Amino acid sequence: MSTFMATPQNIERKWYVLDAANRPLGRLATEAARLLRGKHKPTFTPNVDTGDHVIIINAEKVRLTGKKIEQKVYYHHSGYPGGLKAVGYKTLLQKNPEKAIELAVKGMIPHNKLGSQMFGKLKVYRGSEHPHQAQKPEVWQG
Repeated sequence: MSTFMATPQNIERKWYVLDAANRPLGRLATEAARLLRGKHKPTFTPNVDTGDHVIIINAEKVRLTGKKIEQKVYYHHSGYPGGLKAVGYKTLLQKNPEKAIELAVKGMIPHNKLGSQMFGKLKVYRGSEHPHQAQKPEVWQG
């Protein structure tokens, strides 16, 4: 008996909806990364994108546990001297909660071309509405 290796031709993709309301950011991000990577499938192959599409709704209602809401800081650099920018997560979650979730998920998938391909299948929305009804997404019960 030989080991099954998935190829791009025999991958079936589904669409899943995750509700972020009152869920910790890290727990939500690990579940989304697992679905994007395809680790929930028996046909998982590490070198092939076997994952599904993930829609995260209610991004504005995600929460951080403990004192992280006050202490956690997101840093990025413009590339110019003195261009280090720091934004507290309290501000980030108020102004752009979609970015906070995207950053958390992006850190949990591979940091290469395959990871970029997986990350492209993530859709995050602030409210409970999304424009992907035609894809018939299923609510993930994981």
